[in-house]
Amino acid sequence: MGATNVVGGGVVGLASALALARAGHSVTLLEPDSARTAASWGNAGHIATEQVAPLASPAAIRSAPRRLFVRGGALDLPLGQLANWLPFALRLVGRSTPSRFAAGSAALGSLLQEAMPAWERLAATIDAPELLTQDGHLVLWESPETARAGRAAWTAADTGTATFRVADAAELTAIARVTQAPVAGAIRFAGSGQIRDLSVLAGALEEAFLRAGGRIVRARAQLRIIDGVALVPGHPAELVLVAAGIGSRALMEATGHAAPMIAERGYHIRAAADRWPADLPPLVFEDRSMIVTRYGDRVQAASFVELSSPDAPPDPRKWERLEAHVRALGLPITGPFRRWMGSRPTLPDYLPAIGRSPRANNLLYAFGHQHLGLTLAPITAELVAALVTGERPPVDLAPFDLARF
Repeated sequence: MGATNVVGGGVVGLASALALARAGHSVTLLEPDSARTAASWGNAGHIATEQVAPLASPAAIRSAPRRLFVRGGALDLPLGQLANWLPFALRLVGRSTPSRFAAGSAALGSLLQEAMPAWERLAATIDAPELLTQDGHLVLWESPETARAGRAAWTAADTGTATFRVADAAELTAIARVTQAPVAGAIRFAGSGQIRDLSVLAGALEEAFLRAGGRIVRARAQLRIIDGVALVPGHPAELVLVAAGIGSRALMEATGHAAPMIAERGYHIRAAADRWPADLPPLVFEDRSMIVTRYGDRVQAASFVELSSPDAPPDPRKWERLEAHVRALGLPITGPFRRWMGSRPTLPDYLPAIGRSPRANNLLYAFGHQHLGLTLAPITAELVAALVTGERPPVDLAPFDLARF
């Protein structure tokens, strides 16, 4: 099989590069960032099989005003970034009709039902099954009103292969050990999971890729289409896969494709996990739109949906609010905190783009996974491999074709 360039070394790009290398391709992975600052390596580590409903929905549009950052919520639309987020927001509203939401839920659900089995296969492939846990997660509310509304919303939601029940006495006791806040209600999900350590995952994927004959080049790639053939100047190859997260927009638009993606920026703080239980699954404080996860000897609190440019300076108020949440909840997390901000690559319908370019038959793409990049990376890699080999993919890829824009 011929030479292949994979542009992008986040979790989707790495998993896809590994799948192609194991299929016999001579794969070069082009990724300039050796510090692993992308969203792939700073997210909540949650395998979110329950998040079947795209955020492009009538409910999300209705609730947006009360979820704004200026009102204490997690959604921020910075006025200084109006030119970036307004066109995206208008497209989002157009993709949030009931019929489009139903179609989007069906499409996303078809991917998510394959997500955990694909993770099991990938974890075994990289000889790191211990990185994947399938212990579910906990969701809690701090007031009776939000507990009733939250339980009702989850009961009405399509959670795919994930299920939930009311938290039992032992689980409530475990929650009480880490927060001084009142817990008016909590539920325990089953069928979701967690990656124990994202840094270890990144290293394991890279090592497995190199063992499979792959090559990593720390360089920024450009993309051109000449006479119907996709080229990465300076890196000749017969096949090109664009899986560069938020950077995929510029690459694809340079070749005439529409990729109306925005940087949906999230923030986290991390500190030593000296007093955080090692066996506690991810804990979601839904009233605060915050998830707390333990990674090895560190514990992380993450939140926020900030629609912006990926290159805009971070907003320190987000970190300050996370630290205020930690104090208000009485969580056993103390500084000094390490602060991080990353850009989730999000398309207006909250579906990823996975497919083959009509402009160049040798150009494939896999990006735009919004909050679900970690969750969907292994199944996306398997779909990319199927596209390349001509096998029938296990999921209908029509809803993820970039031509929909």
